[in-house]
Amino acid sequence: MNYLPIEKYTKAWIFRHKDLPVPAEDMKEIRPLAEKRAEQIWAEHISRGCFHPEHFSEDDWVGQGKYWSEKDFWQSAWDSSSEALPPLMAASLSTWDDNITVYFCYQSDHILETKWGVFRRHWKNFLFFDNGPILLGRKRQEVVQFFDNGSYRIGHRP
Repeated sequence: MNYLPIEKYTKAWIFRHKDLPVPAEDMKEIRPLAEKRAEQIWAEHISRGCFHPEHFSEDDWVGQGKYWSEKDFWQSAWDSSSEALPPLMAASLSTWDDNITVYFCYQSDHILETKWGVFRRHWKNFLFFDNGPILLGRKRQEVVQFFDNGSYRIGHRP
């Protein structure tokens, strides 16, 4: 089994928050990965030796500055009443089609799969946990990492 039912996902409250409720049709598109599948995605796309973003090293591509090109802040956009992505992020990912599968990777055993359109509309919900998660698009090189100081960085993975 590759997915957990959203009802069994212990952090599903982030999608039912009273200030940012996600409509039922979009909730169907947010799929928590089962631990084994999450670990496989993490190992293939992020790191084989590190299990949490706070522990990346120079051995991990994520820990190497050469893969990151720009930095900006997401917090003011998150605090606004608009659902729009921060402008730099929107521009950097503008070629992504709404149907692209994306992975929002909190740590090796905690990854959510959804479509880009769903993530784009509800990105604020995903960032209730902001200690280094990474946004990847399937078959895309662009990547975004978010930090708890309200910043993010954009890069291209190898």
